[in-house]
Amino acid sequence: MLQFILKRLFYGFLVILGVITVVFLLFNVLPGDPARMMLGQRADIASVEAINKDLGRDKPLTTQYFNYLNDLSIISIHNISDNKNYWYLDTTKYTAVVRLIPFGNYALVLKKPYMRRSYQSKRMVTEIIAEAFPKTALLACVSMLFAFVIGVTVGVFAALKKDGFFDRISLVLSAFGMSLPSFFAAIIIAWLFAFVLAKYTGLSMFGSMYSVDDFGNGEHLDLKNLILPAFTLGIRPLAVIVELTRSSMLDVLSQDYIRTAKAKGLSTYAVITRHALKNAMNPVITAVSGWFASLMAGAVFVEYVFDWKGVGVAIVDALEKYDFPVVMGILLFISVILVIINIFVDILYGLLDPRIRLE
Repeated sequence: MLQFILKRLFYGFLVILGVITVVFLLFNVLPGDPARMMLGQRADIASVEAINKDLGRDKPLTTQYFNYLNDLSIISIHNISDNKNYWYLDTTKYTAVVRLIPFGNYALVLKKPYMRRSYQSKRMVTEIIAEAFPKTALLACVSMLFAFVIGVTVGVFAALKKDGFFDRISLVLSAFGMSLPSFFAAIIIAWLFAFVLAKYTGLSMFGSMYSVDDFGNGEHLDLKNLILPAFTLGIRPLAVIVELTRSSMLDVLSQDYIRTAKAKGLSTYAVITRHALKNAMNPVITAVSGWFASLMAGAVFVEYVFDWKGVGVAIVDALEKYDFPVVMGILLFISVILVIINIFVDILYGLLDPRIRLE
């Protein structure tokens, strides 16, 4: 089992390294001068050259790439004596520094990953992500909870009423939900519930996700503004869960042990909850784990439409301003989240099913 876990961790590391390489190369060949973005178009040549030197953009691309890897790595090598050295251990950039092994003018250090600073706000990219990610995580969790509870319930009833009116309607709606793009659904739902039906729902298309606290404690999260984005983001996984639950339940209900349970006199409720539903959940759990990872990364359009101040809004704002460090940092962070979730699911499968470890 240990070999299986180590292999999955190694594959995950290779994926992250590949993503880092692609992101770095992509954003270093795009047009645009970061120095002029920071100083304005009227900046003089000397100031532009000074900023580019400070950012290391006067170095060869390979040197910039390895320095970027060094900055992102938890364990890295830095110069500890020359503050003009490109690899200097600047404590204003690197935090939680612990020197492990010194050798000459350099040292092997343990530190937090450094994702550079925003060209526009000069804030650390890690601070921007730390501020935006909890809101995206909340949105994704609520969306998946809504999709799972409603999807499993509808799927079970559709299987029990096979070929009936409810079953046919659920199939039509689930097919429609799977084919509906999130960005289009967000616009339609925002217009319908927060504009056309605003006086009945109490929602507003022009509101913010925050409201001012009456007791003078600053701003707090107004959870009513979570309803529409969570519903919109949960439509597609809801449709998938309905389909999977229905097909899995139909397969389980045709098994011999279900007929035996019914022959023993167990009630329909007991047969469904104790036997059928438990065994029908395996493909649903698989879908939920994959969709949850996708929701964490795919909430960009929904957050932007509903002005939900999460990672999606942050990355769109950064793209509009050509704020490359923020875009690169968020892309890498999302990639790491996806890889971690996939590794966790693989390890969980390995623990539950020994055949996976053998393969």
